[in-house]
Amino acid sequence: MDPQTFAACLVAVTLLTLTPGVDTLLVIRNSARGGWLDGAVSSTGICCGLFVHATVSALGISILLLHTAWAFNALKLAGAAYLIWLGLGSWRRVLGRGRQLLVGNVHAQPDCFRFWRSFREGFLSNVLNPKAVLFYMAFLPQFINPAEPPLSQSLLVAAMHFCVGMLYQCSLAAMVDRARTLLQRPAVTRVFDALTGSMLMVIGLKLATKE
Repeated sequence: MDPQTFAACLVAVTLLTLTPGVDTLLVIRNSARGGWLDGAVSSTGICCGLFVHATVSALGISILLLHTAWAFNALKLAGAAYLIWLGLGSWRRVLGRGRQLLVGNVHAQPDCFRFWRSFREGFLSNVLNPKAVLFYMAFLPQFINPAEPPLSQSLLVAAMHFCVGMLYQCSLAAMVDRARTLLQRPAVTRVFDALTGSMLMVIGLKLATKE
């Protein structure tokens, strides 16, 4: 990759990373839940999913997927269902804390950090996102030299995206972690979980119903 192409690719992945979306929302949600480490591991899962999209695009599987309506719809519905399931998880915590307050347990215990839960949530939310498939199909060809092996070039772009994404999302997780003293107040926690859970469910429903 020549310097001009590398610079253009770096700018493109940076702008994509800074655009708010499901990834940003999930990192914020999980950082509030389990601290910086929860958000950082979630970010690692998200960014590892980029290599899946890069590989799929380089091998041409995305083209087959986009031209097979039932397969693309299946991916879309799976991604939508997963976002709704994550949103319902937030609402389960809201209702659970509500019951604790009713029985007089004002100091509800925060959720424990679990590595594989955080990684899985990040990885699946990215891999099951059909918008990421579409983006990589449109994005990668602009930076691929047809005279060179496409897979190695695609993985290089994904590695750049990984580094930028981890830097941004881990910084975001650190900022949310600093605010955890406020976020751990029962009333604030319930409002925050209800808000993020509702947003995930709305995004999932829009994804499921979008043509």
